[in-house]
Amino acid sequence: MTRTAVVAPGGWPVIGHAWPMMRDPVRFTGSLAGLGDLVEVRLGPVRALVPCHPDLLWQVLTDDRVFDKGGPFFDRVRATIGNGVGSCPHAQHRRQRRLIQPAFHHARLARYAEVMGQEAAALASGWRDGQVVDVYPALFGAALRTALRCLFTTRADDAAVDRMRRSVETLLHQITARMFVPGLLQRLPVPVNRRFDRALADLRRDIDTLVADYRRGDGDRGDLLSSLLSARDEDGSGGLDDAEIGDQVLTMLVAGSDSVAATVSWALHLLDRHPDAMAALRDEVAEPARRTDLPRTDLPRADLPRADLPRADLPRADLPRTDLPRTGRVITEALRLYPPGWLFTRITTEEVELGGRRLPAGTTLAFCPSAVHLRPDVHDRPDAFDPDRWLPERTRHLPRGAFVAFGGGARKCAGQEFGLTESSVLLATLLSRWRLRAAAGSDTRPVALSTALRPRRLLLEVGGAA
Repeated sequence: MTRTAVVAPGGWPVIGHAWPMMRDPVRFTGSLAGLGDLVEVRLGPVRALVPCHPDLLWQVLTDDRVFDKGGPFFDRVRATIGNGVGSCPHAQHRRQRRLIQPAFHHARLARYAEVMGQEAAALASGWRDGQVVDVYPALFGAALRTALRCLFTTRADDAAVDRMRRSVETLLHQITARMFVPGLLQRLPVPVNRRFDRALADLRRDIDTLVADYRRGDGDRGDLLSSLLSARDEDGSGGLDDAEIGDQVLTMLVAGSDSVAATVSWALHLLDRHPDAMAALRDEVAEPARRTDLPRTDLPRADLPRADLPRADLPRADLPRTDLPRTGRVITEALRLYPPGWLFTRITTEEVELGGRRLPAGTTLAFCPSAVHLRPDVHDRPDAFDPDRWLPERTRHLPRGAFVAFGGGARKCAGQEFGLTESSVLLATLLSRWRLRAAAGSDTRPVALSTALRPRRLLLEVGGAA
């Protein structure tokens, strides 16, 4: 069947569809599939095609040579976080991926899980009965501390950690917004630009200082930075230089904090609205931790989150069990309904056919997970929160490209298992300690132009200890 691109309605002069995307990214991108399998939108002055059929999206994600990282999103991202594995072009990706992959080896993930458990327990222990918590900032702090400790173990002092936290927050608040702002305006010496530039310079300087300190050190400390420093090319002749390591570290800090906090925030919001699902999950996390598997998603297909996470000892006897298939399904369903990475772009490097349409080299494509995640012919009752849709017997017949919260193909997120594990540990720990319910004053509309899709203000009241 030949699929032709239709133009999405509602575009504005100059800014195109940027405003409806900013106002409600999930609703706007999720509605595109109702228009066709290949839909044209305007990102400011740039025209982009959105693949809304899983087959077309899978083609884009798996042919990363022809559909390369680039376009208005990645060009601006590279200007901020550099040329790391998440933003580099195809020609550099294979080498970078080989060099960073050992940092996410199962044996190392087990060590990182200890840090995740400690930070989740510290967060839960700091809450009090009757307290009203603004959830996303609390989760962001825990996730960023986890990312910093997994990257640097104990070598980053408290002052450096606090400074890096503030810098990362500043960057995250502006990265996506700068995608729609002309470069000339970004260079104006106005306060918002000065804050952004200063935060980026401070963060780069702190990372460079830590890398230099590690270079003078002796051996593997079991953290991410040690793994990056020890990585070697296939012939053993070299590895990542300091600039490349800085780009990888910055990518991991940005990606490893915002998306986890957003995912767990949405999971708590969805569970609050579905008491039966909340009760079932609380039953699962009630038993104290013992030596068990890390969180599982029980999703069998290679293009869905993996279920074979490694074994590890978590550090405290009062942490929740971590063999948590239901928790994993809740996290996966939250990712389907509210994918943190809600907009990416690709650029065609040569003429190619996509869905019966010939695309010339230089065509921009926009990768929006919700365009497929909310299709009724892919997912039954796509707007409904149904964690059990991820039971193995129900995922068996899903098409490739049905779940793309982590991308797909060779450029699928290298930190997928890290993020799934941390999200599950955080959610299970909080719900094993406390009963949480919505408090007055919440605003769960997505933050306009947030880097990771997150609620504006999710207030939860902390109830009697579980």
